[in-house]
Amino acid sequence: MFNSYTSNTLRYDPSLCINCGMCLVVCPHAVFAPDNRVVRLVRPAACMECGACQLNCPTEAIKVDSGVGCATAMMLAALTGRQEAACVCGGSEAPCCSED
Repeated sequence: MFNSYTSNTLRYDPSLCINCGMCLVVCPHAVFAPDNRVVRLVRPAACMECGACQLNCPTEAIKVDSGVGCATAMMLAALTGRQEAACVCGGSEAPCCSED
């Protein structure tokens, strides 16, 4: 059963985790934390949906729709010269990528 966070597309299935720690290495916002048996999902709201964890998970325990969240908003802001990244959450444009 996937654990999901409702403010983004991150889904994590700890039953598939082999505790390799790749998500810990590649996640820029420390969404996951080490544990004895499997990695724990500890900061789901901090996920910027970049997709690095999913791409590096050998067992596909992590799913995220990369390209829809704050990572995309940050890239678009850089490409268009905007000072602040904004993403559309709940139908309205708002600042994103906060460190909850």
